[in-house]
Amino acid sequence: MESERSSRLGLWLVGARGSISTCVAYGLAGLRQGLLEPVGIATERGPFRALGLRAFEDIVLGGHEISQVDLSRSAGELVRHGVLPQDLVTSASAEAAAFDARIRPGVLDVADVGRADLDPRSASLGGASPRERADRLSEDLRAFRDEHDLERVVVCNVASVEPWMDERPHWSDLERFERALEGEGEFPASSLYAYAAFRAGAPFVNFTPNRGSSLPALRQLAREVGLPHCGNDGKTGETLLKTTLAPMFAARALKVLTWQGYNLLGNKDGQALADPVRARSKLANKDLPLRSILDDDSVHTRVEIDYVPSLHDWKTAWDFVHFEGFLGARMSLQFTWAGSDSALAAPLVLDLARLADFAAARGEAGEMEHTACYFKAPLTVTTHDFHRQFARLLDYVEERGRAGRTDGR
Repeated sequence: MESERSSRLGLWLVGARGSISTCVAYGLAGLRQGLLEPVGIATERGPFRALGLRAFEDIVLGGHEISQVDLSRSAGELVRHGVLPQDLVTSASAEAAAFDARIRPGVLDVADVGRADLDPRSASLGGASPRERADRLSEDLRAFRDEHDLERVVVCNVASVEPWMDERPHWSDLERFERALEGEGEFPASSLYAYAAFRAGAPFVNFTPNRGSSLPALRQLAREVGLPHCGNDGKTGETLLKTTLAPMFAARALKVLTWQGYNLLGNKDGQALADPVRARSKLANKDLPLRSILDDDSVHTRVEIDYVPSLHDWKTAWDFVHFEGFLGARMSLQFTWAGSDSALAAPLVLDLARLADFAAARGEAGEMEHTACYFKAPLTVTTHDFHRQFARLLDYVEERGRAGRTDGR
């Protein structure tokens, strides 16, 4: 039995019928069928191969979702808007249907109540205590692992952004956190998912700007149960460019006066971010890295996000950088970034799931500091400079690869 389990990984997606999960599901099927090249998947590059990461053929998908819209409808939308190729959707239909059948009802955040497409089973969970909701989520993960004879399950949160919630005293300590689960304690849905993952023995990846596993109580739990986790807020577009370009200005001692960013996006994330309460964490995550890299409080920075329904899964970011050079000469840089939000995110989800699986197999616990280059707001921040972050990831790969060779693997 153990030898069978050693080759299979469960990837459990929170937000399982959203655009990112849909791209993960069909993309994974395309990789297995040889229909796609692993473009955008860094863990398929040379340095990472020495780690012996989980093969795509050995990944089984499952997930939680609060919407009752099926996966084929999400795929159809992405085909219509030029993200998913129709021939891939046709070829992967059987695998996608099997994944859709493994999706279980998730838990709501406060802004989900009253949604037209809400799964009534998720709505019914809203009346349960936080403890009952977390236990239900953990049971789903254990059942998935046992039913499919998996060595491990990695949970990745790719759901929409939650409304901002100020810190609660019971988030600061695990004992208080668990007492509050039994009563009227308030918790972000993303943190209930993280808690449930840890209690089910699963590493957790938070690709969203939501709180997730960042609460001190959950960091404590991850260390106590010996599980790795990482987040927050996947870095896929404008912020990726900012954290790549800003170090250039700093290295050349050019004085950035203004860095203004304007984002247009469609899909459900864009719709969610039209709500200022939901957008609060996202806007902070997009602005903080720039200030950290430039190390200058006088620089004017601003990020704005507007929902444009006709863009669907595509997003456009325009940035204006006003800077000063020698002799006081003032110059500017402008760039426009346009891309598919979900097609950019999906390969990163696969990277992070494989890296979390690898870390868990080696007995590593706590925050995965080496994955900082994937996030706008890493759980452990030593730098926001993308070049230095990626160098740290490569150092980790080299260290673990060398250890593996020493161990005879």
